[in-house]
Amino acid sequence: MRDRITRRDFLDGLALTVAAGLAPCDLLGKATSTSIPAPYPPSLQGLRGQHTGAFEAAHALVFGHGSRSIAGLPVETEHDCVIVGAGISGLAAAWFYRQRFGAGSRILVLDACDDFGGHARRNEFEVGERLLIGYGGSESLQSPKANFSTVVNGLLRELRVETELFRRYFDQSLYPGLGLSRGSFFDRDRFGVDRLVTGDPTDWVADDIPPDRRNGRALAAFIADFPVSPRAKEQLLQLYESRRVTLDGFSTDEARWAYLERTSYAQFLRTDWGLAEDAIAYFGGRTLDFFAAPPSQIPALDCALFAYPGFRGIRLPASESAAAEMAEPYIYHFPDGNASIARLLVRSLLPDAIPGRSMEDVVLARTDYAALDRPGNRIHIRLGSTAVRVAESGGHVDLGYVSRADGRTHRVRARHAVMACFAGMTSHVVAGLPPEQAAALRLNVKAPLVYTKVLVRDWHPWVRLGVHEIYGVSSHHSRVKLDYPVAMGGYASPRRPDEPMVLHLVHVPVVPGIDDPRSALRAARALMLETPFEAYEAAARRDLARMLGPGGFDDRRDILAITVNRWSHGYSWGYNSLVDDAATAAAMRAAVRPVGRVTVANSDAEWSAYAHAAVDAAQRAVRELPTGT
Repeated sequence: MRDRITRRDFLDGLALTVAAGLAPCDLLGKATSTSIPAPYPPSLQGLRGQHTGAFEAAHALVFGHGSRSIAGLPVETEHDCVIVGAGISGLAAAWFYRQRFGAGSRILVLDACDDFGGHARRNEFEVGERLLIGYGGSESLQSPKANFSTVVNGLLRELRVETELFRRYFDQSLYPGLGLSRGSFFDRDRFGVDRLVTGDPTDWVADDIPPDRRNGRALAAFIADFPVSPRAKEQLLQLYESRRVTLDGFSTDEARWAYLERTSYAQFLRTDWGLAEDAIAYFGGRTLDFFAAPPSQIPALDCALFAYPGFRGIRLPASESAAAEMAEPYIYHFPDGNASIARLLVRSLLPDAIPGRSMEDVVLARTDYAALDRPGNRIHIRLGSTAVRVAESGGHVDLGYVSRADGRTHRVRARHAVMACFAGMTSHVVAGLPPEQAAALRLNVKAPLVYTKVLVRDWHPWVRLGVHEIYGVSSHHSRVKLDYPVAMGGYASPRRPDEPMVLHLVHVPVVPGIDDPRSALRAARALMLETPFEAYEAAARRDLARMLGPGGFDDRRDILAITVNRWSHGYSWGYNSLVDDAATAAAMRAAVRPVGRVTVANSDAEWSAYAHAAVDAAQRAVRELPTGT
């Protein structure tokens, strides 16, 4: 057990108690068939996210191995609305439906996973008597002042979320006060040596550290320590500091804008800046966390709008929205990320499921999963249930779903249906979609990504090395960081280096040699689903040992637990000007048209990966439902 963290499936959801607690073998010795509690999803480890059992029925349908027919099946229950997807959009749709059609509305929410929240997933770890909470997916509310609509702000008010309070709860001074900075790690497989270069002074997208608290060194000194050629160092320094590239050969700002829309960031660095390949290699993983794609598949314009270097000398029309988004600190974060938004929605819909009344007390509130689908509820959240057929006929909607509990297909009937699942899945499930609309929905190829949470005994190695966050230039994990320092509702993240800590590791699979971004994402997803937990564990151990070993980190001694949140369908596709055009944009807008009593929600419907987009899509989908009987 010391050498490797197992999947722990044999524990059947029994929460692992680590350090000064019981080892799994001790737990098994004390447990009996009647004493083992029902699985509590937030505490499960191994492969989580879109876990085994959550996607098989959907894949069988998509690849032609599953039946779509529900003819002949009895209608088991009737509802006012069935919502497919229990992520933020699906739960918000239930909230808006009840608001529009009445508090007594009978609503059934289905989800294929064993937990609600969609990508807003909560991870829990126990160390002795202490509970540590992590975010397994959707992590923060992105720039509320810049991005949130009146609809989103109105819902948050009803849920009693005050975003300004995070300025108090999120401690932006903790890591800077310990003298910690960001660093870049160069691995020996690509650069010939393992080297962590600390003191990064540059701008990052979605930054939680104020510019004057980064503990950054002079840029020239920072780059001087890179294990790249002298020529590459000089080029990188110019890229960040000079205005040499102006694109003044284009006669107008609009022409420059159009050029950058059709040129990838990697090609821009290569062609317009003339960077050597070892200089370009520094950005190999820099776009992965934010865009979930390498710089060869990201338009240079998108990088220009979000603080990537190389654009200081180029005159471009101002983008007020991007500037406003960048100006807000990335601090609007619950300890479990946006899982708390999902939990607040569930509390509003089913008060017996999650006790409490405030945004603070939801942090430590424990969900009663048995209350989500209890007989007698007017609202049911039914997990482990994959929708395979949605068909409107005779003034109602019939819906078939496959239950993981019994392996059978069940049929229910409703007045309305809202598809708050993946756009691609909607194209296969909803009957009667015009072929062009189904094709447009399938344009939304979601980006795969992995959020691995590693519980460690302490974080002294980070302090010794002087870092709180590491950019893995070409490592398996492009981002490795200490947890966000948030204290609210009786919960406090670790503040002392001798305390246990949950590390956040980001991996985005990339299959080289594929030019088309959509095809590249599909290939990366296939690779992800073929990768076992043991490989993710080995990669986490390897990267942490290489990055933190000089600070005294020992993976065998220091790692206590690992949870891998595998999102094979992660970020929603956003308009990509390298491959999308006006015709694509028109198709994307038309993709979410209502089909009679069936409407389309989910952040996919907004072609955006943000939580606020999921809420906007939910409100619009409910608003589009017909009121007639």
